[in-house]
Amino acid sequence: MEKEIKKLLFLLKSEYAFLWVAGIALVTLYECDVLPSGTLVENVQADYILQSAAILLTLGLIPFSLRLFSLSLCRNIRNLPLPFALKSYRRWSEIRLALLVAPLLFDISVYYATLNTMGLLCAGMVAIASLFCVPSKGRLWNELDLSEK
Repeated sequence: MEKEIKKLLFLLKSEYAFLWVAGIALVTLYECDVLPSGTLVENVQADYILQSAAILLTLGLIPFSLRLFSLSLCRNIRNLPLPFALKSYRRWSEIRLALLVAPLLFDISVYYATLNTMGLLCAGMVAIASLFCVPSKGRLWNELDLSEK
């Protein structure tokens, strides 16, 4: 069982690293002018709509992703046998990360499209919220109520 836990932790850490790599890659693409930046600077209506969407998406998905995981953990995962609990834990961790990757990439794109720092602020909020999702052995053992042997 220890081997499966190590494999799960490796997968979760690599998926978590994808969140940061995807964000940094998108910033790099915009900074190297591979993707056009400032395309909507003059369009006030599009700026307003994109900024509002970025704020709503960020403020909606951050608490939702963090709370959804804890609710599923308390209600479902802890009551399952260990092999099924590990699979469910991975699935819910992936859902939580997906709920954070989406606004991160959207907010970065909004910032570079409008050059308004509100998108950058929202992306920073998502990046800080992702620090609450760092996978570790201690967190896994604690969340699944496992005891060290």
